[in-house]
Amino acid sequence: MKYNVGLVIAGISAFILYITILEIKSGMDTQNMDPEKYEFTLFTTLFQGIGYLIMMGIANLFYFLGPFSDKIFNRKNSESFRNKLYTAGFWFSCLLPFSVPVLVLIFV
Repeated sequence: MKYNVGLVIAGISAFILYITILEIKSGMDTQNMDPEKYEFTLFTTLFQGIGYLIMMGIANLFYFLGPFSDKIFNRKNSESFRNKLYTAGFWFSCLLPFSVPVLVLIFV
């Protein structure tokens, strides 16, 4: 449950950051960017939301790599190893949606 809540919060936050970056960039450079090209409507928001739900499903499939990795690499059956593995996977998964706003910031 904590994993999915983290993904939802990360996705919403990354989307808000994405919108903010595009709005700021389109307002700064009106000669090269068409403001209407980056307008956000209910349809585009729903479309991206559905896409993110699909990606959350894929992330949950990768979530099951944790127990698989635990069986292979945790020879001592260490609870500390499990906690570190979960924490690393959780933060990687929650930071991944922010790659889109960062790429927009760099390349758009």
